[in-house]
Amino acid sequence: MEIFGIPLQAFLGQLLLGLVNGSFYAMLSLGLAVIFGLLGIVNFAHGALYMMGAYVAWLAMEKFGIGFWWALLLAPLTVGALGVAVERTLLKRLYNIDPIYGLLLTFGLALIAEGIFRDQFGVSGQQYAVPELLQGATNLGFMVLPNYRGFVVFASLLICLATWWIIERTRLGSYLRAGTENPKLVQAFGINVPMMVMLTYGAGAGLAALAGVLAAPVIQITPLMGSNLIIVVFAVVVIGGMGSILGSILTGLALGLIEGLTKVFYPEASSIVVFVIMAIVLMVRPAGLFGKEK
Repeated sequence: MEIFGIPLQAFLGQLLLGLVNGSFYAMLSLGLAVIFGLLGIVNFAHGALYMMGAYVAWLAMEKFGIGFWWALLLAPLTVGALGVAVERTLLKRLYNIDPIYGLLLTFGLALIAEGIFRDQFGVSGQQYAVPELLQGATNLGFMVLPNYRGFVVFASLLICLATWWIIERTRLGSYLRAGTENPKLVQAFGINVPMMVMLTYGAGAGLAALAGVLAAPVIQITPLMGSNLIIVVFAVVVIGGMGSILGSILTGLALGLIEGLTKVFYPEASSIVVFVIMAIVLMVRPAGLFGKEK
């Protein structure tokens, strides 16, 4: 059976691989959306935080024998703590001025991080083994799916939906949203707004690191792995709507699928299709598909 002249097996296989890529897009854009939506910071260091998460997992395995499952906890905590330090020492000074300064600062931090890791580990890349429990593959009939890639899709969806639920459906989330809109009023009720802001940035950094750990067994770990992906992720956030949590999740998954389909029907356009869609969306709806018009 064929679809538009493409064998069904190849079509469905590429669609599934697109869903895997979309899972990474969703997780990374989620962290960006959390930081921008709640703090108003365009965090260009997000790709570097993603890269650091992968390196923390690799170093934990190489130096201390700490496996993948513990790395899923260790890397977000380590990189999240670094994010807290950055927020307390640098970013907090920029909250009341033009957001462009936050973008420039985080862009500079990303370049510094990439330079340090390139100097220490080179650019050839490191390999991270798939955890033993998730090795092997499952025959789906139309393709053989590596078990680890299926796990990545499931874990990403679970993390994204849990984050959305916390921010949109819990009392903590309501405090966070209120604290960013009217911090003086919220502080009057005895809530420590600076601490909430600090922990929010740390949580966003932790989400990026978690995505890095999940990506480590799939791709080579290099100092440039974040910068190669962050531009696409920014496009995802813009299309979904800057600051929209649900928009980032849905758009990331959808664009991964669209990118996968483009590789089937017109491979030459697969590297630019996301940016073409971004240009069209910005012309029709500048605030993004799920963003709020001002």
